[in-house]
This record gives sequence, C-alpha cells and structure tokens, in this order.
Amino acid sequence: MIRVRDLTVSYGTNSILQNVTFDVNAGECLVVTGSSGCGKSTLAHVLTGLIPHSIPAQVTGSVQIAEMDAFASSVDTIAQKVGIVFQNPRTHLFHLRVEDEVAFGPRNLGMREEEVNARVDRALKAVGLADMRNSKPATLSGGQIQRLAIAAALAMNPKVLVLDEPTASLDVPGTQNVISALETLKRQYGLTIVLIEHRLAEVRRLADHVLILDEGRIAAQGHFDDVLRNPTTLKQYGLRRPTAETLTDWSRLLIPNGHHPDHQEPLLDLQNITAGYDGHPIIHNIDLKIYSGEFVALVGDNGTGKSTLALAAAGLLKPIHGNVTVNGTARPRPGLDIALLFQNPADQLFTDSVDEEVAFGPRNYRRFDAEIHEHTLASADLHQLCARRPFTLSIGQQQRTALAACIALRPALVILDEPTLGQDWRHLQQLMDCLVRLNQQGTAILLITHDYKLVHHYARRVILVEKGRLILDGKIAPASSSRIHVEGFVHATS
Repeated sequence: MIRVRDLTVSYGTNSILQNVTFDVNAGECLVVTGSSGCGKSTLAHVLTGLIPHSIPAQVTGSVQIAEMDAFASSVDTIAQKVGIVFQNPRTHLFHLRVEDEVAFGPRNLGMREEEVNARVDRALKAVGLADMRNSKPATLSGGQIQRLAIAAALAMNPKVLVLDEPTASLDVPGTQNVISALETLKRQYGLTIVLIEHRLAEVRRLADHVLILDEGRIAAQGHFDDVLRNPTTLKQYGLRRPTAETLTDWSRLLIPNGHHPDHQEPLLDLQNITAGYDGHPIIHNIDLKIYSGEFVALVGDNGTGKSTLALAAAGLLKPIHGNVTVNGTARPRPGLDIALLFQNPADQLFTDSVDEEVAFGPRNYRRFDAEIHEHTLASADLHQLCARRPFTLSIGQQQRTALAACIALRPALVILDEPTLGQDWRHLQQLMDCLVRLNQQGTAILLITHDYKLVHHYARRVILVEKGRLILDGKIAPASSSRIHVEGFVHATS
C-alpha cells in the first residue's frame, strides 16, 4: 500500500529527510516517532502529496501510495484515497456547523445526499461527536476539534489515513474513542494507517510496526514491541516506554486534600467566577486559590472549561461575574505577574527569530539579562534554532519557543495549556525540569493537561473539573492494593 525508497527532502540548504526507505502493507498501522523536529510532519506531507505540490521543497527518491505515484499525482487525486489529520487540526476547519465540516469532502465528490449523510453519521459516531453535529466548530474544545478533524478525514472513506499526533489534545474517553474507531476501520475495512505519535502507550494496541526518525534519518524500524522493548533505544531517542494498561479516570486516581498554606495571601484568587463566550457560560461559580510556590495540575475531559478557566485567570477573558485577582490586584502585569502558554503556540509567536521571541518580554520591560536569556534558551534546547523564523519550525519547536518566551521574565505564575503538543519525552522532561527549578524559587505553576505521567511526576496538587465546575481539589491517592501503570511509571490508587 505504501512504498518509499531513498526519500530525501530539503528546504533550500536545510535537509529535513535523508534516504528514508520503508514499506507499509495494506491494513497495517505504522507508528512514526522520534524527537521534535526530526522530520515526522514532513514525511506526512510527502505521503499526502502536499510536498512538493503545495509546499515547495527539493525532493528525490520515490513514493508510491494507494497505487499512485505521490510525485506525479495531483493533490486532489491523492486526497480521494489518502486522508490526513494535521498536527494543528484548526487548519482543517472552516464551516459553521460540525455536520457540514464532515460532509464537505463527500459532497465535493458529488455523492448522493443519502450517502453523504450515512458517511457523516458513521464518522461522527466513530469519534464520539454524534451529539454535537449542530454545534459550531469555534465553540469546541481543542480535543473536540481534534476529533472533528479526524471525522472529516474518515468521511472520505480513505484507503490510507495519515494522522499527525491525533491523541495530543485528547482526554482518556476521546483517546479511547479514536483508537477504537481506527481499530475497527483497520480490522473491518482494511484501512492502512500511518500514525505520527509521541504518546506510544495509547497506540500500542493499534500498531503493527514502528519507525524511529532521528535528524531526518531512520534510526530504527521493525515490529512495534520488538523495537520499543529496548530501554537503550527509548533513552537514546527520548521515547516513553509504552505500557499495556488502560488509562484510568482521574476521579479514581485522586483523593481530597484541602491543606493549603496558613496565614498566606493567595497569588491567584478566583472568586465565584463564571465565564464563557457570547454570553454562554462554560465554567460556573469557580472558587480557586493558588499560592506562591505551588505546582498545580488542572485536569478533566475535553470541553469541561479548562482553557476557559486559564484565559479568565490570565485576564484575557472577562468573566460574566465574579472576581479575579493576582497578587492582590485585578490588573496583573502580563508576563511578570502571570504568563500563559496557549494550546496553539502559533497564536503567540510574532517576531522574526527565535532569539528575538524569547528576548521580547524582558526587553519590553527593560529587564533583559544576557545570562538569564542564555539559560532560558538552553533549558528549551533552542540554541541551534536561535536564528530561525518561528514559523519555519516544527510544532514541537514552536511550543518550546513560546514556553521559553513565557518564562523569560520569571513570572510569579505560569499557566501551561497542554504543553505536550509536538514534544518528545526527552524535551518535555527538560522543559518540566526547568519549570521545577522556577517553582523551587517561588514561581507557581498551573499545568493543564491530559497527560497522566506529567501529573504524577510533577504536580503536588490536582484540581478536577467536570462540566465547567470544580468538583475535587486534591492529590494523587496513596498506595493501595490496586496498581496502575502510567506511561512507564507505576502508581497506586484506591
């Protein structure tokens, strides 16, 4: 179904892929992994014909996919047999209703409306969005948008489906829905899948083979379990150990805590906050206090209001009612009192180089310190990228740039909204360890994530949100007889 031989891709003098060769048989799932910036997304663009037809690049070698020559066939011809879900799913979406978004591809093929409706129904059900068919895509959470993009690709009934980090923004039910849907399509319809992922535990039951890229070259390939059972390989290429256990609902992993600093004023104080969009509340009557030096995780399913809470806390979304104060003031200084890393890093990158991006805040406040600047670049592994324009970087590299810019001023509170997008485990650990050092110096951290391993490894307090309401303020449950593996770490729950 897929035959790639000696594929080399370059942008000018910058070589991205070098002599890549592999095969994928019909009905198989190939997982492509490796550190951020190693060429994974470029490979996806080649397989779908976007490179070189829509994205200019120098390409040599050969790519056969779904009985087509990817270099000789047009993008619209390839699109009828090869679907793609991009790393940033928002780039897919432009309709005003979920249903119309999923129907767009089949309708453009001139199908009868009965067939279009049947495909829409199947695709929405497969990703767990059947009850949101009349919703506006603009009102969906990041994880729901991810599932909508997958549904739009599935509605085309492709022979090959290429997915670039499809689980990065998904909660546990959403991840399970998507993987189960892909399993069914693979088993019943012989769908061939190329899955670009850092979160290997989630895709283990779907994967047949794995291909590890390192600086544009194939570092290892073979049967998924055979390659990834080698701890040396995992460590060398910054990969997580894939575990077989099913992830567990947060409510089973947490117990109430209720112990917060005595006789200390809160750094962030949310008092009876209700907030949303166009007068429609997403979060309701939230009371939350975060203190200097705390490392807090905010968890919950997609669409529960985590990002809305973050925007309200950062002063970027005016509450419908309630009060927000940071360090006792309702008008915090952006970047100094509070910094927010957006879910989509492209939303906060705007200078001409990585170096300028990281230095912008300190220079704007006239607090630039060359030593701190160098340390910030090093903590995000950005030294080799300093001269690059941010929008020429991979999503993972953009995420590291945006986070470095957030922490460059050493703010009192850092809020991170899903910082795992595009990050291999090695770079993610490096960034988190930098945050731990800041936290030890008094900076408060509010981490919004679906990533169990990050929460278990770093957070000392966990806040669970359901349907826009704070239902539990606690911590990881202590050891008991029930053991749960969390992406390579073993933890216990009640």
